[in-house]
Amino acid sequence: MALQGQIPSTVSELLTALPAQPLGPSACRLPAVPPRRPRPCTPWGRAVLCRAAMRRRRVAVTLTAAMVLLGAAMLLRRRGRSGAGGRGSAEGMALERACSMLLAGQAPTLQGGGLRPAPGDSSCSEYMSHSRYITRVLSAEEAAFPLAYIITLHKEFETFERLFRAVYMPQNVYCIHVDGKAPAALQQAVRRLVGCFPNAFLASRTERVVYGGVSRLRADLHCMRDLLASAVPWHYLLNACGQDFPLKTNWEIIQHLKAYRGKNITPGVLPPAHVTARTKYVHREQLYSFFSFMLPTFVHKAPPPHDLTLYFCSAYIAVTRPFVEFVLWDPRAIDLLAWSEDTYSPDEHFWVTLNRIPGVPGSMPNASWEGDLKAVKWIDMEDIHGGCHGHYVRGICVYGTGDLKWLFNSTCMFANKFELRTYPLTVECLELRHRKRTLAQSEFQVEPNWYF
Repeated sequence: MALQGQIPSTVSELLTALPAQPLGPSACRLPAVPPRRPRPCTPWGRAVLCRAAMRRRRVAVTLTAAMVLLGAAMLLRRRGRSGAGGRGSAEGMALERACSMLLAGQAPTLQGGGLRPAPGDSSCSEYMSHSRYITRVLSAEEAAFPLAYIITLHKEFETFERLFRAVYMPQNVYCIHVDGKAPAALQQAVRRLVGCFPNAFLASRTERVVYGGVSRLRADLHCMRDLLASAVPWHYLLNACGQDFPLKTNWEIIQHLKAYRGKNITPGVLPPAHVTARTKYVHREQLYSFFSFMLPTFVHKAPPPHDLTLYFCSAYIAVTRPFVEFVLWDPRAIDLLAWSEDTYSPDEHFWVTLNRIPGVPGSMPNASWEGDLKAVKWIDMEDIHGGCHGHYVRGICVYGTGDLKWLFNSTCMFANKFELRTYPLTVECLELRHRKRTLAQSEFQVEPNWYF
């Protein structure tokens, strides 16, 4: 580095480099200080005082040189860390400029693609390195608080890949469920990706998922069993879909979860009038070769087992390990699952109903919508969120670049929904911001290759 060549390597070199300046009587003359008692001014006395002044001068010069060298070394180290990786690649810097323009209301020339991972046919080592995965734990606190993830998907491999890269940490564990109806190419791509990571795996059982059916709930339950069998001592389990993206870093998610002191986060309320038919009447999954749907009937269902009060919530949760054990093995949970087999979208009442039972591990009987799990723009709530700048699918906004400010200001851990191919800059601006914050929070040395 050019700066390094200009700095002397030792203190002696610095002293040699100083301009020669004779230390005669004028150089070591002391200010006149009135003596306490009159003393004779002899040549011997002046020589002693002059030598002492010369020693003090040399000590001062030596300390100054040492401080200069120390400061220069720290500057070089800081420049070495930031120059090699802190600023990232040329693609990352171009993306950062494009994102800044978007937030300023300007139209960027870059259309995305700067953070593209390695090709799928790369070796695992090449894929992880080129794709800039974080391969070491970033703090002692994160190492002591591993998380478990369930990610379900049926399409949009590229979007899922960005989600997985963002939430991946080597101390966590990940169960991936791919819809049994998904194209073979998608299933193969996910299998190839997951095979590169020792702490990620495919669900041991696969469901052919019907939207709104119990098969979606079963997919989560299969992964829950697999994650309990994992050797990773995870504290909380979070479920996500392949079109989610995190708004908080791993460290920030841990702080959010710790604030609940071992409680489960299942936002929900008593069922509104417009959803009561979901559990009042029988609904049946209809699965055909090219399409599937839920068929409603006019057959009334019996009341829920164990005199349980049903609640209504999102299908996405953050729950503790003891709660997962309760869900899989307690008779009340097993009976509620059996009763829910022919209801509509049972994952939207199953988790929250169990978490409202007093005495259940981590239960919150009096909770409501709190939790800040996921930021979603619903089509019927535009007066609150200000509208969707992408487009709606099943009443949910697929975020466009005009939604970035709203997403940046959200307090939620995740957001839904994203399509990388349709709105690449929306995902990549979030991804760049997420990675920069993740690395800025690291307690340990950051690898230059981890910067985008």
